[in-house]
Amino acid sequence: MTTPLTLDAFRADLAEQLHQDPHEVDLAENPLDAGLDSLRLHTLAERWRAAGADVTFLDLAEGTSFEAWWRLVAPHDGAEDGPARD
Repeated sequence: MTTPLTLDAFRADLAEQLHQDPHEVDLAENPLDAGLDSLRLHTLAERWRAAGADVTFLDLAEGTSFEAWWRLVAPHDGAEDGPARD
């Protein structure tokens, strides 16, 4: 069983790809404006899928902010129909 992705782990994953400290990651920022390229998007999608998130490269490419990404990959308790999509 995989450990659900936490917001802290999400920030740490982003920070690693952005070469920043996790506290420096601005969740309101556009991922492409922040400097993430397609290879890094693939890397993150694979990592988060391994953690149990139902997310694809295309989902991330269409996301307009890191906050939107978090809504896609955040663990859900099943009470909703699914994660919010941008």
